[in-house]
Amino acid sequence: MNDTMKRVYFVGAGGIGMAALERYFLSRGMSVAGYDRTETALTRELESEGVRISYTDSVDDAVPEEFRTPSPDTLVVYTPAVPADSEVMTFFRDGGFELVKRARALGHITEGSKAICFAGTHGKTTTSSMAAHVLHTAPIGCNAFLGGILLKYNSNLMLSATSPYTVVEADEYDRSFHQLRPYIAVITATDPDHLDIYGTEEAYLESFAHFTELIRPDGILVVHEGLKLRPRPADGVRVYTYSRDKGDFHAANIRRGDGRITFDLVWPGGVIADIDLGVPVDINIDNAIAALAGTLLTGEVDPATARRAIATYPGVERRFQVHLRQPGPHGKVVIDDYAHHPDELASSIASVRALYPDRHLTVAFQPHLYTRTRDFAPEFARALSQADAVVLLDIYPAREQPIAGVTSQIIFDRITVADKVMICKQDFVNTMKNRNFDILLTAGAGDMSFMVPALCAAVETSGAGQTV
Repeated sequence: MNDTMKRVYFVGAGGIGMAALERYFLSRGMSVAGYDRTETALTRELESEGVRISYTDSVDDAVPEEFRTPSPDTLVVYTPAVPADSEVMTFFRDGGFELVKRARALGHITEGSKAICFAGTHGKTTTSSMAAHVLHTAPIGCNAFLGGILLKYNSNLMLSATSPYTVVEADEYDRSFHQLRPYIAVITATDPDHLDIYGTEEAYLESFAHFTELIRPDGILVVHEGLKLRPRPADGVRVYTYSRDKGDFHAANIRRGDGRITFDLVWPGGVIADIDLGVPVDINIDNAIAALAGTLLTGEVDPATARRAIATYPGVERRFQVHLRQPGPHGKVVIDDYAHHPDELASSIASVRALYPDRHLTVAFQPHLYTRTRDFAPEFARALSQADAVVLLDIYPAREQPIAGVTSQIIFDRITVADKVMICKQDFVNTMKNRNFDILLTAGAGDMSFMVPALCAAVETSGAGQTV
């Protein structure tokens, strides 16, 4: 990458992480184009903003003429999720172009700033988005590259011409976060995942340990209490811990009621009383503590700003997003969550239970990846068995090819709930509309969430009874 770049092409342009980079390069006045195999609401938004995107894996169709000649002015950014035998990918790889992974491009962009990096098996999208909102609320501001669309901002990119801080969601997939040089690193969880990449839990933990070695010598590490991780920060790096109930940063005096969750934050600077969660679900207590730790330690955020920012946090698209809440004690509720790891799924279900303790809960789950289904089928089944009813969809393959013997059936057979059904995603809307559910949680990292608005519209139109 160099300062003379004029055009950037994205192979895998529809990924949420790629979208932030595309928006960044557009903001710098560059010509931006790309290829993705699937058109989505996000790609349509990117096109409306000026990105030229093709959905055909053909050089003639997907690569504009100005991008077809190798040049120091042209950069190609790709994601490992794109198959190596893609025609577009092959053209650039074999054609002498400068190719970099998304993570390397992000690392280069953030090199000159104080990067506040949120890493972890789960929680990194919410914590990084909260932190970005906190700094945006403060006078200092920030740049931010997020893994989800921050509601009300309607973007996963924030830009500031003056702030020295960049908030980054540090993704461990394919060891991408090793391209970053954090000023502040926050690690939320290290439950094993992506075993198709890492192979073993030990290798997964080692990857996080190496990530802590990349923190600047004048930097800060914040780690959730109780992790198996053994960090290896450089001499000079300050280390703090956090959790809901202990550590350098923790909550005290947690209050729940009237649809609100309020707590006091205990931290090395004292106590910040009466923090009111803008998105009042239980897991956001931990998330808010992590975000506040990462931002308070900059010295740029005062207690009043911290309190105001968390109270006004709007939430992230597909992170415990409420799509429907009918009025009255028996009104239907539809909540969509990105939970695609067993621990995330269990936490999401527990959060809904806490919000609606006396209501009938149906969970519709779409497994994500054949390898993750293979590796965690018993754990997924155990989490789903905490619901009153389960609707299980077929596996969303994403970047993977099928694995013999691995289908949703290996989860379904282990679910202990009597009221369970397995369907294909094409039947999702009709199935759920006809089940006359009470509280519905849709969960997974696939494409089921794109059908949730249609389901909610059908429910509102039908005017069917509101209780199971």
